[in-house]
Amino acid sequence: MERKIGTVSRGVRCPIIRQGDNLAKIVSDSVIDAAQSEGFELRDKDVVAVTESIVARSQGNYATIDAIAKDVKAKLGGETIGVIFPILSRNRFAICLRGIAMGAKKVVLMLSYPSDEVGNNLVSMDKIDEAGINPYSDVLSLEDYRRLFGENKHEFTGVDYVDYYSQIITDAGAECEIIFANQPKTILNYADCILTCDIHTRARTKRILLEGGAKAVCGLDDILTSSVDGSGYNEKFGLLGSNKSTEDTIKLFPRECKDFVLETQRLLNEATGKHIEVMVYGDGAFKDPQGKIWELADPCVSPAFTDGLVGTPNELKLKYLADNDFKDLSGEELKEAISNSIREKDGNLVGNMASQGTTPRQLTDLIGSLCDLTSGSGDKGTPIVLVQGYFDNYTN
Repeated sequence: MERKIGTVSRGVRCPIIRQGDNLAKIVSDSVIDAAQSEGFELRDKDVVAVTESIVARSQGNYATIDAIAKDVKAKLGGETIGVIFPILSRNRFAICLRGIAMGAKKVVLMLSYPSDEVGNNLVSMDKIDEAGINPYSDVLSLEDYRRLFGENKHEFTGVDYVDYYSQIITDAGAECEIIFANQPKTILNYADCILTCDIHTRARTKRILLEGGAKAVCGLDDILTSSVDGSGYNEKFGLLGSNKSTEDTIKLFPRECKDFVLETQRLLNEATGKHIEVMVYGDGAFKDPQGKIWELADPCVSPAFTDGLVGTPNELKLKYLADNDFKDLSGEELKEAISNSIREKDGNLVGNMASQGTTPRQLTDLIGSLCDLTSGSGDKGTPIVLVQGYFDNYTN
């Protein structure tokens, strides 16, 4: 009998992870236990995905605000620092901002508007239009912003981030000035030592600032790239991808974890005889239609994965074949024609009309997004996700 189920995504529970735990063994054992408990079989080309949070926890990759402050001061001078384009997040940025402010005498905070990089609104676009403001060119002082837009609380958190970030800076002992602008070079009118906090546009922002004459430019990815007084660190991403742990501690994005995914793959193969792909995932790459928030606040969806997850899908669009190539067929004859097309498809369908409408994204971005939605970010307690049938097609 032919299989009637395609892709299945399962959240898998495991013990609470602590620093020093043998995570590869815990993940392998948890997946195998889940299969036995729920009565399903593991198969070749299954994908086991592990959230970055527990990988970083097992590495003990944490840092204090004191470590952030010391590194910021060493790299940007400790006087007036322009801090530009942060996202509006208590979890992602607020604790980092405390450390940054502790490493400066004055912070000129430049917020993008009407929203941050990932879609959190400071003010609605409708209000921008009503005020006759051009966000691409107009620079607003805090007084301008309040006069035009008053107090604006985040739709989901109820926080006025302008007040919130201002209070964090002053509580840390630094003077605070806030401006609103979207052109990176604007900050050079206020400071020449700049910390740019954007995520996916950071390389361009750094280039513009250096070409504009900045004395020193760092991104969040340049802070805590090595240990400060024994702190955690991330050589590639620095503070990018970090999360709040306590009121004065952050959990960093996991360090190099290719060895972890390879070891997990080996253990699973040893226990099951199956070739199972393994990846680490963070934020998914999708956008919320209500709040307009783009979920991807991590620097990438997957910092490490096994080789079988390299590349993009190579798929035919079944409805295109049914409506065009085989429009005169039906029933078993149509099924067989489409199946033959799939079996005989080229290894690269780029530009082929029969593949239009399929998603030309990296496999790890697609699967990581599925896993992020499956595990959630709350109390489900499933930091491991097993995806089965993802590489199946109509012929399997």
